[in-house]
Amino acid sequence: MKRKLRMGMVGGGKDAFIGSVHRIAAYMDGLVELVCGSFSIDPQISKDSAEALFVAPDRVYKDYKEMIEKESQLPEDVRMDFLTIVTPNFIHFAPAKMALEHGFNVVIEKPMTFSTEEAIELQEIVERTGLTLALTHTYSGYPMVKQAKAMVANDELGKVRKIIVEYPQGWLSRLSEREGNAGAAWRTDPKKSGKSGAMGDIGTHAAHLAEYVSGLKISELCADLSIVVEGRHLDDDGNVLLRFNNGANGVLIASQIAAGEENALTLRVYGEKGGIEWKQHDPNNLYVKLLDRPLQVYRTGNAYEAPYTLSSFATHNTRIPAGHPEGLLEAFGNIYRNFVLTVSAKLDGETPTPEMLDFPQVGEGVRGMAFVDRVVESNQSSDKWVKVD
Repeated sequence: MKRKLRMGMVGGGKDAFIGSVHRIAAYMDGLVELVCGSFSIDPQISKDSAEALFVAPDRVYKDYKEMIEKESQLPEDVRMDFLTIVTPNFIHFAPAKMALEHGFNVVIEKPMTFSTEEAIELQEIVERTGLTLALTHTYSGYPMVKQAKAMVANDELGKVRKIIVEYPQGWLSRLSEREGNAGAAWRTDPKKSGKSGAMGDIGTHAAHLAEYVSGLKISELCADLSIVVEGRHLDDDGNVLLRFNNGANGVLIASQIAAGEENALTLRVYGEKGGIEWKQHDPNNLYVKLLDRPLQVYRTGNAYEAPYTLSSFATHNTRIPAGHPEGLLEAFGNIYRNFVLTVSAKLDGETPTPEMLDFPQVGEGVRGMAFVDRVVESNQSSDKWVKVD
């Protein structure tokens, strides 16, 4: 592919945090240009955002419907190649469905949809059309997360026995949704966020990370959700016991009322021979703890000799030499780059490499929604243990 891919965007106006993060990530490798958008339900904000982003006035649309319809009528060498959706949860499904049905690839924020039924429908459309959908489970983009996955897959830990994943935040320790915090307002509104709050927002990240690194699937769970801050309408704290499809067990904690915490995602995976530990606050380091050996620390960007060579998946997603921190934006950029390389390869009639295809896709989106459903079901059930199918 000898050109950039052309991106359209729904949401992500000038005051939206996540929209700017998506654009930085998309631009990082010089493979993408933003050509059109409907950046806000407020026409003036959308217009102002487009001007700031140097989007041509005739490619700024009143809503996603107009954008998809008009873009699909443009010549192939002008119209967008893919649509990025950075809206609240309840506005994920409709633009994604319409974009796919009009032949456009999609990048979408998580959780993928408002309901599992919507997620399954998107999966069916993706399978029918052969198009590509990327889901921004950002943490799977870190090089040392990919190294951890490769080490588990290579049996360096032995059979996985236990997985512990924690995602504590403190930003909803107060009733921020009543204090003018727009992000808190929609995330705690069942009509916009869905049936779960913290577990849908960050619990899905934790569940995806556990499955991604371990290569296992959550088969059963037992959940306890809480609304800690009085007056809130969705859970802001939760604990989930996990059973995996190989017989391993685990614990998942997701909390947005852990006062004083920022974004302290941590994963531990333990096998017969030892364990690994990765922390989002310390992303360049992967701690490997094997029986009868000293603690080992693998670091991003190092050209270790065998048998400590970093995996091709880790090196493919490393951008700068050792000792230079790579963080959230680079991890986000890795998802965009692999998505773009995959789409470009398909457009050229080529088969994407395994490294290109290593980004969260529609199947992970369906599993994320099923996870939320089963967590809520378990929390409301007296039987507690429910199957995840």
